[in-house]
Amino acid sequence: MGLRWYGVVVDAADPARLGRWWAEVLGYPILDERNGELTIGPDLGLQCLHFTPAHEGKAGKNRLHLDLVPDDQAAEVERLIDMGARHVDIGQGKVSWVVLADPEGNEFCVLREKAEE
Repeated sequence: MGLRWYGVVVDAADPARLGRWWAEVLGYPILDERNGELTIGPDLGLQCLHFTPAHEGKAGKNRLHLDLVPDDQAAEVERLIDMGARHVDIGQGKVSWVVLADPEGNEFCVLREKAEE
């Protein structure tokens, strides 16, 4: 195959602040920070999140979001709320996952615990 996933770019009002928040959430190191941009990930260039200045404010529901799989959904949701995430209703109804938003309002889902192997 000629392509591989490199990373995801996140437009942010405050890239350094939001990038650091996500680094703490995911346990990722900060890989690069310059020119008002910040990159986090398990390895520079592979599956990283790159935070860059937004040219306009967020409007409406995200068209792309992260799904996170915790060891303990309830504990992880509590930790994320304590870190500044908030519950959001995007019309999901009664589902097994929890929809949260990061400090800039970007939605993400915390799925049920991962299955035992």
